Amino acid sequence: MTQASTETKTAEPVKPTAHFAALHAELTEALNLAEFGAPDLPNPPAQCGVLLQAGRDRLTVETFDFWTAVSVTIPAATPVAKGWSLLDFDELKKALAALAAGETKAVANRIPVALAGDLLSTPDMAVPVMVRDLHEFTHPPESVPAMATVDAKAFLSQLERVLPCAGRDDTLPALTGVQMTLEGETLTMAATDRYRFGVATVPADATVEPSEKPLTTLIPADLLRRLAKRLKCHEGPVGIGIIEADVDGVARTTLTVGNTRITMRPLEGGLPKYTSLFPTKRETSIRVERSTLVRAVKKAAALIKAKGENGAAVTLAWSEDKVLTLFPRIGEDDRARVKGMEIPTAFTHGTADNVRGSSLSFNPALLLDALGTFPADTLTLHLRPMEDGQGKKPVLLTDGPDVAGDGYRHLLMPVRLDLIR
Repeated sequence: MTQASTETKTAEPVKPTAHFAALHAELTEALNLAEFGAPDLPNPPAQCGVLLQAGRDRLTVETFDFWTAVSVTIPAATPVAKGWSLLDFDELKKALAALAAGETKAVANRIPVALAGDLLSTPDMAVPVMVRDLHEFTHPPESVPAMATVDAKAFLSQLERVLPCAGRDDTLPALTGVQMTLEGETLTMAATDRYRFGVATVPADATVEPSEKPLTTLIPADLLRRLAKRLKCHEGPVGIGIIEADVDGVARTTLTVGNTRITMRPLEGGLPKYTSLFPTKRETSIRVERSTLVRAVKKAAALIKAKGENGAAVTLAWSEDKVLTLFPRIGEDDRARVKGMEIPTAFTHGTADNVRGSSLSFNPALLLDALGTFPADTLTLHLRPMEDGQGKKPVLLTDGPDVAGDGYRHLLMPVRLDLIR
């Protein structure tokens, strides 16, 4: 009996056919943005490619690492023919930079660059770029059209205030993200690492009929940190579109920035419901000068390090004379001899009698982070009643005298001294 032999047929490699011309600066900027979706090896080799699609009036640059998809359109490109080329991202970026070697930045920006299939060229030189197999390339899901737009500067400034609160513990992945909620005419961003909680709001202009219910997504904070640095100079609106789950159960969020669309797969889960954590009432509100408090915390933290007592807290204490000082909690035997720095205060709610002889202790690094999220010269600490002369409930920091803040609220957990003694 004979056995018929079979041969595995493999698809013929797709010949790169994209033809276009563009300025060196345009293509370089497109690749810098596309890098957010370009994975490193040992991902599937095809996924380490950048898909260049040339059309009649534009060039589209696309990458996808299974979590983040980036699509950048260059309207100024002048394609010669419609086509597709999947080229190795890293090699293309390095070759493009090499073709401008020896030139000033101003001259390099104006260099005309052409691609014919896999051949990258300038008026001076040409070089082929490694081709990746288009058959093996996993195309990203469709981007989500913008449902609302927010001002770029307001969005990025509020995002940067929330980002320090995001956790970095990968064993709690949901806490390593920034939660974005689009509701009506407001985009709310929130993050927490269990020791602090930051919430910021940005006005949003709906571009479609608003959803009847809030739309929420949880985006990795690390990705947003890198994006914030790249998009700092962007002016104009930022579009946001959120799909919590499509017909295939795929959730995704797209940020549209100019000619760039960044589509992100959200983290699973969500942040704890935080509304009840933020106080609506307080016993005492105290206005402080931010720069003075920052100086005091830095001095106290430096003394903690100098004394080798890492892990020690810094304490805000009100004397019987109602004077507020900040000092490092160092030297068990000599603690009474440690002098604190005086912090001028103004009470905007309640009186000094509420805090006389009481104290609040904080992790100095977390307190400095919290203070760094406030750009204004002053901020307000909202305190709830003290317990046994010690603040044990989270302290709310806001821009203004009200607990609602001015679009941003920061909740900071005091150190329980009775637990660390």
